[in-house]
Amino acid sequence: MVHRILIVTAVAAEADSVSAGLGLGDPGLLPLPGLTLRRHRDRVDVLVGGVGPAAVAAATGTALAHEALTGDRGRYGLVVSAGIAGGFLPAAPVGSVVVSSAIVAADLGAETPDGYLAVEELGFGRSVHHVPEALTDRITTALTAGSTDTAGPDAGTPDAGTPDTAAPGTTAPPYALAPVLTVSTVTGTARRAAELAERHPTAAAEAMEGFGVAEAAAAHGVPVVEIRAVSNAVGPRDRAAWRIGEALGALRHTFELLSRTVFVEPWEPS
Repeated sequence: MVHRILIVTAVAAEADSVSAGLGLGDPGLLPLPGLTLRRHRDRVDVLVGGVGPAAVAAATGTALAHEALTGDRGRYGLVVSAGIAGGFLPAAPVGSVVVSSAIVAADLGAETPDGYLAVEELGFGRSVHHVPEALTDRITTALTAGSTDTAGPDAGTPDAGTPDTAAPGTTAPPYALAPVLTVSTVTGTARRAAELAERHPTAAAEAMEGFGVAEAAAAHGVPVVEIRAVSNAVGPRDRAAWRIGEALGALRHTFELLSRTVFVEPWEPS
């Protein structure tokens, strides 16, 4: 059985970087209702799912349902939410990569006079998807090996300093293994950044899609992980400080490493 993976991004530029990193050539295109699935041979599908948790949950659910009902290639064994993100300093500097230990809906709850209550505390649903340690171990091992092969012993650690942005096959980006937050409104003030950091002190990144992808994957019983390359620091909105090209390069290089390792062999939950 071929190990099949669905990778979901918010926008086309992220999907282009992922596809370039996979190195599997030009994909075939499969039209779905309101979507187009990029099929890279029999192994990896890449989907542009839209911005925000609602849009991407619907898109991911559509792709998973289509495969479950009509797929003759075998069902997906892994779903990956991928793209660029804001990073919480110092854990995740610009150009680094964050692998999710958990995918957290950071604003799914209620504000009260006594503070924020997560949806679990209200008695409705969940706000966290924990990623199996066996899966994150395989991913971080591959990233560490890629860093060690090309950049010396310190390159794969979260505090390894300024990431290199050179061509493929050179220095691998540093990474952090930590919770990734999903928000419906991107942080743009120091106050909001401080609130999130206090509420989620171990988080390393925020983006807008991971929890939506995770909810859809969980509904189909498929393991999920989020992988983000950092384009800017979480905090006051400063577009001049964004490094989107650098982050997309780190994303491409990360998926290049994973395409030769983690994505080759099936991963089975323990």
